[in-house]
Amino acid sequence: MASIDELDVEILGRLTENARAGIAELASAMGVSRATVQQRLRRLEDEQVLVGFQPVINLTAVGMPVQALVNLEIDQRVMSPIIAGLRRLPEVLEVRIQAGREDLLVHVAIGSLEELQALTAAIVAIDGVRKTTSTFTVATPLPYRVLPLLNRVTKGTGWGRSTPAAR
Repeated sequence: MASIDELDVEILGRLTENARAGIAELASAMGVSRATVQQRLRRLEDEQVLVGFQPVINLTAVGMPVQALVNLEIDQRVMSPIIAGLRRLPEVLEVRIQAGREDLLVHVAIGSLEELQALTAAIVAIDGVRKTTSTFTVATPLPYRVLPLLNRVTKGTGWGRSTPAAR
């Protein structure tokens, strides 16, 4: 398990707000050296705390205004081929294995309810899928976030040997 402190979370928070920020810009804003920021980022990547950067896409703006969560009951003996089949469907954004009555939670984006019906039929056609249940996303008042949790976990850990900027 990786060990992170408040400086790591500060760097991650600033990158969450602006993933295009450069190392010099981050260092200046936080009052630490460029070498400190560079070393911290390298360590966060090496320890797989920071696993990449990607843009946030407004799916409605590109013609995919309907998002749904599709629960699947499956034959668990063929889970890998089912996941491979889901991977081939471009409308599938994410698949999570879950414990409970349903086995998989599939996040999808489509252009219309008619397209969701066709997508659901394609999902059910995957060998081993027994049943689907869909729930529509109406709004996302709290998008995915991790910084509040990281702030709580690292509260009181300080910035290591680095000196924070005056706040």
